[in-house]
Amino acid sequence: MTKSRTTLSPQTPVELSRRHFMALGLGLASLPLLAARPARGNPFAGRDISRLQLASVHGVVTDLSTGSQLASKHADYVVPVASITKLMTAMVVLDAGQSLDEWMVILKRDRPAPANAYSRIRINSEAPRRELIRMSLTASENLAAHVLARHYPGGFDACIDAMNAKAVSLGMSQARFVDPDGLSTDNVASASDISRLVVAAHDYPDIRHLSTSAGYQVHFRQPRYQLGYGNTNALVHHSGWGVSLTKTGYLTDAGRCLVMVANIQERPIAMVFLNAFGRRTPLGDAGRVRRWLESGQSGGVNGAARDYERRQSADLKARTPRPDLPGEAATPDP
Repeated sequence: MTKSRTTLSPQTPVELSRRHFMALGLGLASLPLLAARPARGNPFAGRDISRLQLASVHGVVTDLSTGSQLASKHADYVVPVASITKLMTAMVVLDAGQSLDEWMVILKRDRPAPANAYSRIRINSEAPRRELIRMSLTASENLAAHVLARHYPGGFDACIDAMNAKAVSLGMSQARFVDPDGLSTDNVASASDISRLVVAAHDYPDIRHLSTSAGYQVHFRQPRYQLGYGNTNALVHHSGWGVSLTKTGYLTDAGRCLVMVANIQERPIAMVFLNAFGRRTPLGDAGRVRRWLESGQSGGVNGAARDYERRQSADLKARTPRPDLPGEAATPDP
């Protein structure tokens, strides 16, 4: 298999506090191949970027302890982000300061869902706001996210406005949200935008705690019943990963998506993987990143996941930048 050309960033690395990092944003460049920016004092400095292979079409890896971008791939293309959207929903709901213990009525959707929105939750029953946030983050419960928006101060439209305003405040210049659950393909952002989202979300203790819940039961009332839920990221069950934030997503047009923060060599490493082939493909990418950071060798990508990535990456070269979303990167190098 022919090795891809790699490029190291010429920029002088600068160590940043997390607060400064959030204020400045990532400013990631979109590259057809992976690029690295090591920081002084970083144990990962000097990693050979050609040794890292990702099956996801878009990716960003960041050391949150320094604000150092370790790797990026097609980071500024605007793409559907599916249920990664729910991280933004959780943030604005928490920003609103409503009680997490308040019991909320599960309202029937007041507008048609653009994709399959099946839910086991009974309409007109009640659940605490905290549990709706937990379900939306761990099990990607779409109705839970919708209900959170309906009960947001000012209602559904006010919640969407808050999500887009929050994106602007975080420097997510290419992001746009139209619903709280990510069912619409019009929820779009770049991988670098989503990196900013992950950095910001990681500063919310409730999001860190709720998103990493493993198996749990939610108790409803009116009528009384309970439902069991799990986490769509299997790595939360493995203590060796030290996952402190996670969210998955999937739509046909978005592919398999995963964002997470894991403890690698005692550092919080944020990973963004967008548009991968299969359910476990982003988890494989997380493993490849970890191996690359720990040993300098990621291992390869094989089979259908590799073929999917090659087709999707090739299609990017024919894409026309969207004029309504300024800042999209130019066509990748041939």
